Amino acid sequence: MTERVGIVVRTRQRPEFLRRALADIRAQSFGDVRVVVVNDGGDVAEVEGVVVASGLDAAAVHHIAPGDGGRCIAANVGVRDAGTEYVVLHDDDDRWHPEFLARTVAWLDAHPADLAVAVPTEIIYEEQREGSWTEVGRAPFWAGMQRISLTEMLSVNRAVPISVLYRRSLHDDVGWYDETLDAVEDWDLYLRILRRGDIAFLPGEALAFWTQRPDATGLDANSMFALTEEHRVDDARVRDRALSEWVRREGAGMPLYMASLHAETIAHIDETVERAVRRLRAEIASDNRVEIDAHQPLWSRVRRIRRLLGRRSGRA
Repeated sequence: MTERVGIVVRTRQRPEFLRRALADIRAQSFGDVRVVVVNDGGDVAEVEGVVVASGLDAAAVHHIAPGDGGRCIAANVGVRDAGTEYVVLHDDDDRWHPEFLARTVAWLDAHPADLAVAVPTEIIYEEQREGSWTEVGRAPFWAGMQRISLTEMLSVNRAVPISVLYRRSLHDDVGWYDETLDAVEDWDLYLRILRRGDIAFLPGEALAFWTQRPDATGLDANSMFALTEEHRVDDARVRDRALSEWVRREGAGMPLYMASLHAETIAHIDETVERAVRRLRAEIASDNRVEIDAHQPLWSRVRRIRRLLGRRSGRA
């Protein structure tokens, strides 16, 4: 019997993270899964040993030779192998609430028109302490979000792979992860999904946990920090590609007009800020009773400047 959910674990030379990810998967209350570990250029024996030690059933391992992989290639390899009704990417450093699969599967079962479903997500901050990565804080990712909106998604990605379960069949319609991209492959896919249908959202408690290690370097770093330039370049590539499609279909008139408005808005903001800075400097220079100590905390300096401007306004 074919398992219902394919879980694709992308990993690369991070055995401790991989152990944690597989333990996280074992802790799910929903167990009808096939786990596909995609070793993207790491040591073959090391990865095989971690998978065997995990005790997971229905687990497969794919090894990509060093230099032949990448985030998108690894995702496509794993999803194609899974062959399941539903699929989700569980990168080796992220985590789930034990009910993540049970609740998301139940939603898609009950709502056949939805192509995917996302859940509230928390960011978990980690620091290296005594040789291991330790949680040091949490923050909501897009606090208060109630739905996955195409309008908002056009501005910035509001979902991460660990938080989205989707129907494997949608790849037949919208295509696969774009292997020309080095980053933002999930955002690019979500945009294509939203052109065809809905990504549902389950409000309530966080069911997915996106770990971040801002101080990490090398293999331990998050892609959003280690691939900052790639994110910037690929974000522009996705936008330029969509704009090119629009121009070929509708002409360049509207984009040219919007670009002109954007330039005027930026120029107006720059001018307004520059005037405010000049006025602030003049106000401070004209009041010898007020000294702004550069060694004071920023919040203290701002408060003193506000008091000064308040007195000036009261005299006017």
